Amino acid sequence: MTNSRSFLPPERSTRWLIAAMLTLHLALGAALGLSVDEAHYLLYAAHPALSYFDHPPLVGWVQWPLVALDAPTAVLRLLPGALWLGTVLGVYRLAQRLVTGVDGNGADAGGRAGLWAVAALALAPVVHVLAIGLLPDTLLMFFTVLVMLQTHTLMQPGALARPLAWLALGLLLGLAGLSKYTAIFLALACALCLFSAHGPRLLRLPALWGAILLALLLVSPVAVWNAQNAWVSFAYQAQHGAGSVWRWQEVLRFVLVQLLAYGPLLWWGAWARTRLGVMRWFFVLPFGVLAYLSGGGSSLPHWTAPAWVALAPFAGVALAAQWRAGAGARLRRAVIAGWVALQALACAGLGGLMISGGAPLLPRSLADTSVGANPFVDLYGWQAAGALARSLAAEHGLASVAVQNWTLASRLGWYARPLPVHVLEDRFDQFDIWAGDLAVGGDALLVDWSAMAYTVPLGDYGFRDCALLETQDATHWGAPLARFRFYACHGWSGSPQPRLRLE
Repeated sequence: MTNSRSFLPPERSTRWLIAAMLTLHLALGAALGLSVDEAHYLLYAAHPALSYFDHPPLVGWVQWPLVALDAPTAVLRLLPGALWLGTVLGVYRLAQRLVTGVDGNGADAGGRAGLWAVAALALAPVVHVLAIGLLPDTLLMFFTVLVMLQTHTLMQPGALARPLAWLALGLLLGLAGLSKYTAIFLALACALCLFSAHGPRLLRLPALWGAILLALLLVSPVAVWNAQNAWVSFAYQAQHGAGSVWRWQEVLRFVLVQLLAYGPLLWWGAWARTRLGVMRWFFVLPFGVLAYLSGGGSSLPHWTAPAWVALAPFAGVALAAQWRAGAGARLRRAVIAGWVALQALACAGLGGLMISGGAPLLPRSLADTSVGANPFVDLYGWQAAGALARSLAAEHGLASVAVQNWTLASRLGWYARPLPVHVLEDRFDQFDIWAGDLAVGGDALLVDWSAMAYTVPLGDYGFRDCALLETQDATHWGAPLARFRFYACHGWSGSPQPRLRLE
């Protein structure tokens, strides 16, 4: 990325790279509609609570001020952009520390490592998705790098005599715990690093126990909410993480997906030569556990993002070392440059698919849309559908909206608010807490979406009658994406049995 003949020093190159990525994120954030997860967590902010069914509350709490002000989507997305900026700045600083230590010597070497660390993250496709839409993982990425920086500070000689620094660590760990349950791996990695630096005398430090107490106090709202709600969140997470029958093929698939989602440049961190290799526990623990759990079929690509952020500084150190002149430098640089080009193309391709609505996956006509055929249609048409749902519900005297899958509920719950949304399937989720089950004999505006179309539920497992009120086409750049259908339905049976319409 840089060498002695570079036109720009590494610090300035890093600033330009970060500025370019931040501009890209802001532009995409203003152009794209909300994803299903984004809308779900915005509904957290619209329904303030101590915690929620599927995640701790911080992702809702931090968005509450903007939601209360009814901020537009482009403004809402400034928050994940700011968190991404804080994350990459922290990664840059940590890479410098891994090379130069805390005394500031060797700034040029630290700058090169920092530049490569930021570049490795900037060339990881999934990280850009988390920089545009606020998910719990966006928060946990940010707190991961802050905890690593604070852990590094507390590993230094003399740190045992700095009580405020230990309380700062407790604050960060508590906020991480309010972000996502997998923050437990962050705490365990922190403990391993600190114990390796200070040994058993660490357990006699009052400031450590003060930090632990502060962290537990901060996450206590999650325990209080669960105690009030039959511990449903903990039970759900245990079941969700366990998955089903364990298969090694699923682990292999997990690794391949991770390679595509984050690219091979970050893998260089596994071979970085640094005196602080013990800090790789921040990657090894969460990634190893999630890899194992993937054998049960329980895994999503973005779950490992905080782990990759933890490895990025090490990747920066290794890539900077590999790029230096010396024996075999030309071949090493050619290999690295090739991966940079491939990952840049992958990131550009992902951005192109998002902004184009999935070209070349677009159907020839709306009659050709099918379940799962084009995941990028998910980003378009929901705001207009929510507005029409509000209008039709008011016109026909319907007090709520109904859908047959929870993934269809989030966008309608957000864009059609304040109408409650009932999910007509036999499972418990956050929407049951917010809206409850549709009462037997009740009426609702049923909304169907062609990209995840269900048969209209009638008879013993549905409504007494449903009348099609209107259809609305979702198009983008003149191309068909999907179709919404709105039904006035009456006389709910109370016995859901959703069936996908696959023809």
